[in-house]
Amino acid sequence: MKRVITAKTAGFCAGVARSVTLAERALEQYGTVYCIGSLVHNHDEIARLEAMGMVQVDSAEDVPPGAVVLLRAHGEGKAVYAALEARGATVIDTTCGKVEYIHSLARRAAEEGKALIVFGDPTHPEVQGICGWCPGARAVSDADALEKLLAEGGEWTKNGVLLVFQSTETKKNFEKSENIAKKLCTNPEIFDTICSATQVRQSEALELSGQCDIMVVIGGKHSANSRHLAEICAEVCGQVLFVENAAELDTASLSAYDTAGITAGASVPRRIIKEVKQKMCDEIKDPVVETTAEENIQPAAMESAEVVSAAAETEPEAAPAEAGEAAAEAEKSFEELLNMEDSVKTIYNRDVVKGVVAAITPTEVTVDIGAKYSGYIPLEEFEDESGRDVTELIHIGDSVEASVVRVNDVEGTVVLSKRRLDAVKNWDMIEEACTNETLVEGVVTEENKGGIVVRVMGLRVFVPASQSGLPREAEMSQLLHQKVQLYITEVNRGRRRIVGSIRLVAAKARRAAVAKVWDEIEVGKRYHGTVKSLTSYGAFVDIGGVDGMVHVSELSWKRITKPADVVSVGDEIEVYVINFDRAARRISLGYKDPNENPWEKFTSQYKTGDVASVRIVKLMTFGAFAEIVPGVDGLIHISQIANRRIGKPDEVLNVNDIVDVRITAIDEEKHKVSLSIRALSEPIPAQKPQKEKPVREREPRSIAPKEDALVYEVSETGVSTGNIPEIEDESEES
Repeated sequence: MKRVITAKTAGFCAGVARSVTLAERALEQYGTVYCIGSLVHNHDEIARLEAMGMVQVDSAEDVPPGAVVLLRAHGEGKAVYAALEARGATVIDTTCGKVEYIHSLARRAAEEGKALIVFGDPTHPEVQGICGWCPGARAVSDADALEKLLAEGGEWTKNGVLLVFQSTETKKNFEKSENIAKKLCTNPEIFDTICSATQVRQSEALELSGQCDIMVVIGGKHSANSRHLAEICAEVCGQVLFVENAAELDTASLSAYDTAGITAGASVPRRIIKEVKQKMCDEIKDPVVETTAEENIQPAAMESAEVVSAAAETEPEAAPAEAGEAAAEAEKSFEELLNMEDSVKTIYNRDVVKGVVAAITPTEVTVDIGAKYSGYIPLEEFEDESGRDVTELIHIGDSVEASVVRVNDVEGTVVLSKRRLDAVKNWDMIEEACTNETLVEGVVTEENKGGIVVRVMGLRVFVPASQSGLPREAEMSQLLHQKVQLYITEVNRGRRRIVGSIRLVAAKARRAAVAKVWDEIEVGKRYHGTVKSLTSYGAFVDIGGVDGMVHVSELSWKRITKPADVVSVGDEIEVYVINFDRAARRISLGYKDPNENPWEKFTSQYKTGDVASVRIVKLMTFGAFAEIVPGVDGLIHISQIANRRIGKPDEVLNVNDIVDVRITAIDEEKHKVSLSIRALSEPIPAQKPQKEKPVREREPRSIAPKEDALVYEVSETGVSTGNIPEIEDESEES
């Protein structure tokens, strides 16, 4: 053996590589992770992961409550998700994007009542998982079984047929099944759900087999795609060795062949491929080791035909016509696969590609871009400034256009960016927003020395610290991850520089609010305001861009000493307009509710002569003030506190004493009330009807002389009569 050629696409496919990577991360984070079934069809890889802490179980019922569970790339049925949720498990879903797309088709078939047929191995976990999303689904493994199933038809297919394929199936089986379904069914829905990476792998293996004397296929016997590879290689290569690892390879059998080829299934890690290749090369003194590439691939249809012809010659019983048909069939199959590979486009960094969303996980979106690799877009790139949930913005089956960031040939993946492509398209929108002074929204993503950076429509907009809307000494970091509104003030596409202002938004909004307030203000109008500052005489309240003042007397119906007794800075309160002056830009506001006026409550409850139970609130030298109802106090004059003469009110009363009093007078105009304790022990004097006295004219009287400090009545002639006139008791009036 002189040459060893390794297939370029041998080894892990993108879905399996992603599953293994997520498994390794989960094991590092949680230590112990459960996996339902085999994560990959490779015993060596499973042993490595189990050594890291992975535990393989047969079903969801075997998972301990609250455990961390890894769902493999094959996917699982609906019942498994429900069982894990019931057990409170933390699920790490690594279902392949292509398989998740098939699941969505199965769910649609169930919703529409259609008969779902899955073409693939009925015992394979991927097929079982697909069927788990559609009650009554059937799985068939060959074209004859499909034909028999559709021929029976009946009630099961009355609503139509939906046909899907296991992702590792061959193109040949798809074409046969498609013809059968179209022949036996009316308008069947047929979906080519075979993974493009699988098709490319099979095409490359078939071509490589035509160039080599012997093929080594690496993979597990229980792996569907590995078995298909071995079958395809056997079509054109007389010698095929199917091994799982280097230990199973007998290199002595290779010495008789000049050129050997290596391919591997999607569940084979790169290290095992290297070990097999190294073991093969150790048998060669000066080996020529190659990897298939586009320039190395040579048409092998002729070799395929020759191999088939040679086989026909070694079997005399085979008719020449049959041998020719076999050769033609092999050549046709090979050419179809070559044409299929040509149809799969090659992509490069910075290309713009279009694809269909195949799966959505908590971290990324899988996109089928029609290439031999699967594309992945970080989930956060679908977020927008509206704050809506990403699941509302992107769905399986949606078309997506993105820019290629990186092509990974080793893992068979393509990293895409929707945000980069959107950024290019959004430059025009940003320039238009700057010209028209249109308000835009964005999320603050970072802080730098001079200000902050806001992500707007996928573009970086710099906002200077002076335009951030924060005080000069404030920390810019408080705005991180916040959604903000701003105006674009400068756009320089050549320097890729965009400048914005958050402060300008507030300034314009405040000017508009001020104008609106003064246009609509009227006495009695109510506003929802915010207390901005307090003084000794009142509180200033912002009612929407304009500050009005609530005087301390308008803050409460109760007696208060300062505004802070009622409100604090920052409080949101309801106020109403008492008066305003547009010219002076002054507004007087009220806070206390007119409907809660305590004087109104008092007058509706009491009248002169009523007895009330009151609380002493203050003692003065001339009397005591008592609270009749909250907000209304009355005065008990010192002369009305007791039936005897007292020097001070505190000789009888104390603050907070509860006493009974009689209401002796109510001044409606001045809102004053006179109270008396003494009056409770005295009978209420009967009021005599007032008689009208005749008015008579009197002559002017001379000033009476003072006699012993008394004034006597005088006669009409001015002579004293000796009678003392009656004097009203002023103390009783008070």
